[in-house]
Amino acid sequence: MKKYLVFLAIGLSFQISAVAQNKSIKQFSFMLGTWDKKTEKGKLSETWVRTKDGLLGKSYKHSLKGDSILMETVVIKKIDNDFYFCVTGAQEDKTKMVKFKLISFEDKLLMFENKTHDFPQRIVYENKGRDNLFAWIWGVSNGKEGKLEFNYKRRK
Repeated sequence: MKKYLVFLAIGLSFQISAVAQNKSIKQFSFMLGTWDKKTEKGKLSETWVRTKDGLLGKSYKHSLKGDSILMETVVIKKIDNDFYFCVTGAQEDKTKMVKFKLISFEDKLLMFENKTHDFPQRIVYENKGRDNLFAWIWGVSNGKEGKLEFNYKRRK
């Protein structure tokens, strides 16, 4: 019985690894389009487009006057056998890229993680239907846990 369980566990681990490697960038397509979140000072928006190698996202902050500022640029792409969420512009050094590895990929939820980053350590996107996208960032900074949530609506 123990031998059977060991072989079953080994088989399952190979199967899970193969499934993770067979994920396609097409499965990120629920993120495509422009998404808005209204705030007291204006709105936040993210625009995602498909590229040859993955997805390109740009995040903007819009004032009530209509001015907009590019906050960060993101590329989701496969590096070796893993997908990464590669962010540029969110740090003090606006040219530095920070990579978050895809650690969980379910039909409606993507979770990226970089345990060595100051904040956040996790970035999550959840498909809430055709016109709703829920994202959040989570992490620990200075010994305190924090989470920021973004309920986006598809721009029509």
